[in-house]
Amino acid sequence: MDKEILIQYCEMKEEIKDLRRRIRELDKFLANPPIVADVVKGTRRDGTLGPIKITGIPNPEYNRKAGARERYRRLLEIKEAELLELTCQAEEYIEGLDKAELRIMFRLYFIDGCSYPETARRMNDLFPKRMVKYTDENIKKRIQRFF
Repeated sequence: MDKEILIQYCEMKEEIKDLRRRIRELDKFLANPPIVADVVKGTRRDGTLGPIKITGIPNPEYNRKAGARERYRRLLEIKEAELLELTCQAEEYIEGLDKAELRIMFRLYFIDGCSYPETARRMNDLFPKRMVKYTDENIKKRIQRFF
């Protein structure tokens, strides 16, 4: 196992976020579909000839987006199962590291998705008596040097 698992894990998390965003957008569209209107010439109910306004929801577009939402939901379920497997692999990889400090750093950065500054802040919270404080550059360099 190598860093590819950690990279793949981070990418999979972003892909799932994207799928959820797409589903939210489709849900929003399907909850309030656009109403289209058109004016045609014809006979009204009272028997007179003239323009008639027709309004409604465009069925082909609505059905297409409802189908897309269902496909995204099925895909999301599959991706979440894959992510669970990748999470286990990433955790096993991190547990295989020698130093506890690196394990904590990797969990914060890769598993929890913290940025370098956030990781540094949380590491400083965990190790308040450390002489040299953690910085975002320090964290970044340690992760780069490991790989």
